[in-house]
Amino acid sequence: MQDTVKEKAKGKASNLIAGATGDWEVIVGMEVHAQVASKAKLFSGASTAFGGEPNDHVSLVDAAMPGMLPVINAECIAQAVRTGLGLKAKINLDSVFDRKNYFYPDLPQGYQISQYKSPIVGEGEVEIDVDGESKTVGIERLHLEQDAGKSIHDQHPDYSYVDLNRSGVALMEIVSRPDLRSSKEAQAYVTKLRTILRYLGTCDGDMEKGNLRADVNVSVRRPGEPLGTRCEIKNVNSIRFIGQSVEAEARRQIGILEDGGKIDQETRLFDAAKGETRSMRSKEEAHDYRYFPDPDLLPLELEQSWVDGLAKDLPELPDEKRARFMKVYGLSAYDASVLVAERESADFFEAVAKGTDGKLAANWVINELFGRLNKEGNEIATSPISAAQLGGLVRLVVDGTISGKIAKDLFEILWTEGGDPAEIVEKRGMRQVTDTGAIEAAVDAIIAANPDKVEQVKAKPSMLGWFVGQVMKQSGGKANPQAVNDILKAKLGI
Repeated sequence: MQDTVKEKAKGKASNLIAGATGDWEVIVGMEVHAQVASKAKLFSGASTAFGGEPNDHVSLVDAAMPGMLPVINAECIAQAVRTGLGLKAKINLDSVFDRKNYFYPDLPQGYQISQYKSPIVGEGEVEIDVDGESKTVGIERLHLEQDAGKSIHDQHPDYSYVDLNRSGVALMEIVSRPDLRSSKEAQAYVTKLRTILRYLGTCDGDMEKGNLRADVNVSVRRPGEPLGTRCEIKNVNSIRFIGQSVEAEARRQIGILEDGGKIDQETRLFDAAKGETRSMRSKEEAHDYRYFPDPDLLPLELEQSWVDGLAKDLPELPDEKRARFMKVYGLSAYDASVLVAERESADFFEAVAKGTDGKLAANWVINELFGRLNKEGNEIATSPISAAQLGGLVRLVVDGTISGKIAKDLFEILWTEGGDPAEIVEKRGMRQVTDTGAIEAAVDAIIAANPDKVEQVKAKPSMLGWFVGQVMKQSGGKANPQAVNDILKAKLGI
């Protein structure tokens, strides 16, 4: 037990960053803002649809007109609870909405309705895998809050404009413990969290549209020392940039500390073009806003039976699906992880594997289909080959109708022309030759024509592959490879 504690204190060697004066450990905590998948905003009936003309999706509530009262959107509450359940977190039956007061031009109320001391979701956890090792990342809380509007600075040389379309859109702020120890772990965490949200259907995870973005808290320390002063990198909107921002900020802090300086707690922005972070504003306190309970909103009280009903209807989540794929289909941990990374991919695979060899189906989905989709910049949703077609191909291989080589030719036909796999095989004469008489005749002919090779293979059995290749070539790739091997071994006495 003592050794374990000591190892934790030291930090994992592979995660340490080498500085000029020794090794450093990076500490990362995440605040992920995920837009709730709902048609209406958190406290109004205005649309949450992306795009539209500026200020087109704005109600009187969102614009903070006098006398307008917020009304809680029940679906947003349900989505937050579903997310909490998916994170194996404590659901708080009693929670409170507060006013978080600050001035900003795109915040018409002068405050943001958020949750502070009493969030809707408490502690949970997320399992991540990095370099083949699993790690549990603690979730501190999930709270609901309104999004602000957007200031636009590039439409006039002298003025800034304000678009309130996003004002009042429901956000889930998911706060992790400072459990992450590298840029890889930070990326793996956000990737896994995004996958869970998409499985649940509570957030679409579209980072390009800003529907999921992260505030990344970074500090460094000597292994075993207390936590250092952290800096918050605001609104990082891609998995790649999350990794780059952690690396850049960690090295900036290490440089300051090794030069004898100290880290100022502040909010920073990541400049992707320069690969560095820059100061945005000072942040002297962890919470530098005034909060008080919103007088227009009663405390939110949930019934346990209602929460239980939501839990009952949850879909199978990535970790559960991964375990099932390994057990039912005999897949490796890696293959199962690749397939469950997106819900659409997992569903596609199961449709392919239905009633046939799961391992072979996974091989064709991952290596052939995913490989081709990536090469051509396509997605599973728009795949030229359907799950039914690929499943048909796999079944033809399993029952011996076609060989693996012929299957690749069939895959190409399905990709470019479409059609029914079984019909294509019949019409184009693609069945593999299983007639042992025909194969035997081909083997006899090749043995007779190559007496020198016969002597060589008897001395060196590994040369059998040359004979197999010749027979396959003569049969146009249609001969059953196993039958070819068996007949050759019998004829050559090896």
